[in-house]
Amino acid sequence: MASTPTGTTEAAAFPTITDETAIVFDGVRKEYPNGTVAVGDLSLSVREHEMLALVGPSGCGKSTTLRMTNRLVEPSAGRILLRGEDITQGDPVALRRRIGYVIQNVGLFPHRTVAQNVATVPGLLGWDKARTRARVGELLELVGLAPDTYAKRYPHELSGGERQRVGVARALATDPPVLLMDEPFGAVDPAGRRRLQTEFRRIQRELGTTVLFVTHDIDEAVRLADRIAVFSFGGHLEQLAEPLTVLAHPASDAVREFIGDGAPVRMLGLAVVQRGDLDGPELVSAPAPAPITVGAPLSVAFEAIAALPGSAMGRVPVADETGAVVGSLTADGILAALRRTADAAVA
Repeated sequence: MASTPTGTTEAAAFPTITDETAIVFDGVRKEYPNGTVAVGDLSLSVREHEMLALVGPSGCGKSTTLRMTNRLVEPSAGRILLRGEDITQGDPVALRRRIGYVIQNVGLFPHRTVAQNVATVPGLLGWDKARTRARVGELLELVGLAPDTYAKRYPHELSGGERQRVGVARALATDPPVLLMDEPFGAVDPAGRRRLQTEFRRIQRELGTTVLFVTHDIDEAVRLADRIAVFSFGGHLEQLAEPLTVLAHPASDAVREFIGDGAPVRMLGLAVVQRGDLDGPELVSAPAPAPITVGAPLSVAFEAIAALPGSAMGRVPVADETGAVVGSLTADGILAALRRTADAAVA
């Protein structure tokens, strides 16, 4: 019988299939001939249009789980359903042409231009040239690469971030129902990685594509994912929940250890300033610093307070959407807001 992850609010042992379910892992197991269990009795549901992050320590089975979804790795037992269809029963090659796949080192064909790389799957599916050309131009625009500039370039003429953008465009070429991503931004420098994360989140929200992605970086998972699945060794699902819940209420010692000591800092980026967090505006000492706004992330408020001169008494003004100052915020107010946010998270 499949194990139920501690701390999740879902009936993971018997995942419910609805019109809003994109992928279902139902008692899925991967055991190698030498007896090594990479994934043991995994059951979880991936919702339509969500971005679900698979995280955990190296060797916990998260990449194996991802690769079983397009049958690059064959499951030993159980079912994997894609929109209700058991993908373990069909042609794996045809399946892979229906599912987008992005990996860390991109895997672009070096002898083909950017346009030709993006057109790979449409070509395999027999699209005509006009349809393919139009789709390539549309996708390059979507990922922020001007077609007139980039379509005829080769991969060696691109930066790491540009190659990753082409990889995303290629994976989205046929508008797949699901996009799989395995450490997609891991080979990019930190500044470029943050830009790509922001850009990809915009693209995913715009298209509504269901995304299952693997990362070892809990900060990346918190920044991008709608929900996070935390794995431990042997492919055991420890917790499946929204990022704030995982940070505020880790379901097990394994989750707590993986998150580490930085949960409050990560929560600063998820929680926002609310009017109930504020003191009176008259408490701000002159000259008043520039105000932050109601609804701003607590991380913005923290940075504003940290930048105050000693004479400002650690207090920043807070304005509403019209620009009118409606209150002030201190470091104690941020701490209270963090506690309020944690208490509100679903345990």
